[in-house]
Amino acid sequence: MSDLHSGVAATGTGVRSRPRAVLPAFCLTQITSWGIVCYAFPVLNPAITADTGWSAGATTAAFSAALVVSAVAGIYVGRVLDHRGPRLVMTAGSVLAALSLLVIAAAPNLTVFFAGWLLAGAAMAAIFYPPAFAALTRWWAPDHVRALTIVTLAGGLAPTVFAPLTAILANHMSWRATSMVLAGILAVLTVPAHALALKAPWPPAPQCPPHVTGGHEQVVRSRAFRMLAVTFTLSAFTMYAVVIGLVPLLIERGYTTTQAAWALGLGGAGQTLGRTLYAGLASRPGVTARTVTLTALGALTTAALATVAGPYALLVAVSVLAGVIRGNLTLLQATAVTDRWGTTHYGRLSGLLGAPAHAAAALAPFAGAFLAGPLGGYPALFALLSALAVTAAAAALGARAHHPEGEGAVSLGRS
Repeated sequence: MSDLHSGVAATGTGVRSRPRAVLPAFCLTQITSWGIVCYAFPVLNPAITADTGWSAGATTAAFSAALVVSAVAGIYVGRVLDHRGPRLVMTAGSVLAALSLLVIAAAPNLTVFFAGWLLAGAAMAAIFYPPAFAALTRWWAPDHVRALTIVTLAGGLAPTVFAPLTAILANHMSWRATSMVLAGILAVLTVPAHALALKAPWPPAPQCPPHVTGGHEQVVRSRAFRMLAVTFTLSAFTMYAVVIGLVPLLIERGYTTTQAAWALGLGGAGQTLGRTLYAGLASRPGVTARTVTLTALGALTTAALATVAGPYALLVAVSVLAGVIRGNLTLLQATAVTDRWGTTHYGRLSGLLGAPAHAAAALAPFAGAFLAGPLGGYPALFALLSALAVTAAAAALGARAHHPEGEGAVSLGRS
């Protein structure tokens, strides 16, 4: 059962556990969905503000509001995925995403623009990584880590493909027309892909591991779950504030915008590299140790960026290393539920676990920019972010669920 594209479910039902079309379909739809719904916005935003007179802060707030809506909606989406599978949810999400872009493109005022982005946020919850991760975890277990890695590697190409394409379109037409074209591309590529590739029968949920009793409600109320949520929330806030703050940090230190952009871009390459390394880490025992180590390394690289002023090559190397850690953290979060509590309630538990982290990621760019001034600059901000990452690593220690059958397990009594 090592081949990602073959095999029959180990449930004894005879249902194919790894439909052949799912993995390539997810690679296509994640590149397209992230590229159009997420990465096209920063490319178009200058044209949006110039054409409408709306402030960049207001338009960016609409985008951040979409991310917050996505975090909340993800809880409900995860519940539906556990019971019904990904086909209906992700197909409907693709349709809603395309419609939301049309609303944004036609928005006559800022209120409608916000409404369009709120719709887009609901769509994000149904088409971005979390539902794809839930589907792959059910269909591909126990080899889901490799499938998750492949899809995240493909998703990492989204800005590479769609940021330049958006810029080319925007050079030849208005931002409204560009948004409409992108909405059409999104609909044509993702709606049929989700509707046709995900039609395989949804395997029944496996039984809960022996060490998990009391159902998902008991898991959510456990100390391990709460501390893990704290870890991922602080880590997400730190990670996204660092990404957004890296360019102004380097500019503040006297480097050019081009140099800063290269450092950020090479950090993105490091993120892709990090994702290729995670399968090796996941094969080793000790889920708590892995969580603490990766989070602490994130704190270390953030502290290095706060304190190292040069030379430029050293800063680039630190940025690449920080990207490697970010790439691993993405997959660490994707496998956190399975590693501790199995796949039975993966969609619901991952939705609840990820909601505060996604909300923190949405707020991080604003919070970072707001705090940089009172703190005296971006080096001080990065020092604060490093301290938050250390706190996240400490919380990860508290996420250890003690059980005699294995580290990372949780034993829950029935109420």
